[in-house]
Amino acid sequence: MSHNLKRLLIAVYICLVCLLAIATFLEQACGTDFVEKYIYHTFWFCCLWGILAALAVMALIRRQLWKHLPTLLLHGSFLVILAGAMLTFVSSRKGYVHLTVGNKVGSFVEQESGRRIDLPFTLLLDSFRVEHYPGTEAPADYVSHIRILRSGQDTDSASCSRTVSMNRILSEQGFRFYQSSFDEDKRGSWLTVNYDPWGIGATYAGYVLLGISMIGLLFSHGGEFRRLMNHPLLREGGVFCLLLLAGSMQVQGRTLPALSIRQADSLACEQVIYHDRVVPFNTLARDFVVKLTGRPSYAGLTPEQIIGGWLLRPEVWQYEPMIYIKNRELCRLLNLKTPYASVADLFDGQRYRLQDFWQGRQETGRKMSPLEKAIVETDEKVGLILMLQKGTLIRPLPKDGSVKPLPLSKIRAELIYNRIPFSKCLFMFNLTVGLLAFFHLVYCGLRHSSERSGLSRRINRFLVVALYAAFLFQLFGYGLRWYVGGRIPLSNGYETMQFMALCTLVLACLFRRRFPFTVPFGFLLSGFALLVAHLGQMNPQITPLMPVLVSPWLSMHVSLIMMSYALFAFIMLNGILALCIRRHERMLMLLSRLLLYPANFFLGAGIFMGAVWANVSWGRYWAWDPKEVWALITFLVYGMAFHSKSLSAFRRPLFFHIYMIAAFLTVLMTYFGVNYVLGGMHSYANA
Repeated sequence: MSHNLKRLLIAVYICLVCLLAIATFLEQACGTDFVEKYIYHTFWFCCLWGILAALAVMALIRRQLWKHLPTLLLHGSFLVILAGAMLTFVSSRKGYVHLTVGNKVGSFVEQESGRRIDLPFTLLLDSFRVEHYPGTEAPADYVSHIRILRSGQDTDSASCSRTVSMNRILSEQGFRFYQSSFDEDKRGSWLTVNYDPWGIGATYAGYVLLGISMIGLLFSHGGEFRRLMNHPLLREGGVFCLLLLAGSMQVQGRTLPALSIRQADSLACEQVIYHDRVVPFNTLARDFVVKLTGRPSYAGLTPEQIIGGWLLRPEVWQYEPMIYIKNRELCRLLNLKTPYASVADLFDGQRYRLQDFWQGRQETGRKMSPLEKAIVETDEKVGLILMLQKGTLIRPLPKDGSVKPLPLSKIRAELIYNRIPFSKCLFMFNLTVGLLAFFHLVYCGLRHSSERSGLSRRINRFLVVALYAAFLFQLFGYGLRWYVGGRIPLSNGYETMQFMALCTLVLACLFRRRFPFTVPFGFLLSGFALLVAHLGQMNPQITPLMPVLVSPWLSMHVSLIMMSYALFAFIMLNGILALCIRRHERMLMLLSRLLLYPANFFLGAGIFMGAVWANVSWGRYWAWDPKEVWALITFLVYGMAFHSKSLSAFRRPLFFHIYMIAAFLTVLMTYFGVNYVLGGMHSYANA
């Protein structure tokens, strides 16, 4: 490749990555319509991708990549995907159609122009219904029963009955219909229409080609990945670590009217409807206490005892300071000496004191201040107590048998899950062991291997046992949540952090024989993931999935993405270790380059499986949502590190490790920055 061509290709590549990053912040400041009009849907933006593709083709020819088929297929797949996206941009038509029961419709409204476009057939809505989870008002699916009357066939006998629902597309003569919305009276249904005869096929062909090329690169005998696997430096192995942790718990007791422990235990197994699913009463009671106090118990009493006390003697419990208020300004306004208030503290006779501080500010349309958020949160807690006293919080199963009760095995599983604080126990253990192990790792790395003592070897053995114990404990908790919820736990931020912790521990168990220094990384990364899940504003409650989320494509998409994040985190910690132990930096660089292959491949596969899921659910496989854009940025940033033959800087260990540490910022931005700063369809911040 000529020097000028390489410089131009790198410049366009970096320019595109920077542009994508800037666009996400412009969207936050100016809105989605602005970036779509002036960036994503513009001719010059398409030309920029076209220039990158043309330069890539020239580079492929200059480097004669046809001699290495998997590499050629990989780069070729990107070109096919870009071609498919261009075909979609140029030739596709998107719009919507509104159907009402008994009325024939033979056209749809185009999204961009608002014009009516004739269909080569006629649609007739027979009925629409919302399916609910048993015994609840939570929607499980939206279903439209439609008849298709083809041209010249207007009789009922010639019609074709079809069904459209979430994740179930109606395809007819190249037109794809997706369930979008419905009328309040349930007599009408809104469908999204997508006509893309060329783009989808080309794009999917690119996805398949990408998968084949990734597998080829991992298993090709003459490939870089296999060469790294057999590199002599990586056979030397590496290091160890250690230590254990002890904790103490303190329980305070108070004389409060409550149910006896025997009554409370018997009540725990009673089944109620809560959060749109059937649960043991313990789940409702525990959430009630956690919401009010921030802890799963209070004054040495179980959740069932506390709820029983509120029902039996509310005149006593209303003076109990158990409503946790973390905002200091609100505590000052309420004249509280501690961050805990009682119901009586919030009322002055019949006057509700929180109303005085609110002053109707929610109507201004701006973001709430910390004080206003604290007032709303406290008001929600008071509302829970009032619902309990009015009898609307607890919904027993109807006696007519319309709701099927849970089997005893599920009740016992949920009780175990509620009573064992899996995340709290494991993040404390993993972070403590991981930090001590990392310092021990650095200490041992600064010494010669011959100086390692028998104590160090015993510490290493103990650490391996602790790793497997942590993995089994996390697997048990995650499996319980899966069994209790009846679905793969991947629908919100809390669950994805749990899955990332599990992936990290799995990777540490797999790598620990050949690369023992990955053991402390496993403890640290899983510990931090569980700490984020425990402390963050993520919802640990098990709830039914929204209809659009009930898809195997979503589960595979999130699983692959989180596995890639775990591997990228390993690579980042590997870089930090290399900067601490410079004499091993070359061996650590080889390990990072080895891990980079599955990490970026998992990310790429996860991105494109998410695109398939989006296309099945909404009729578009790419929407330029901030999460999608930053995932693509992460893929592109890490992709540069594969080109060490063309970019000599990546052959220098110091630069490589610093780049890998800096590149991890894109992962943090993709997961946390988008969730809590940029927002968008994929934000987990409020999940």
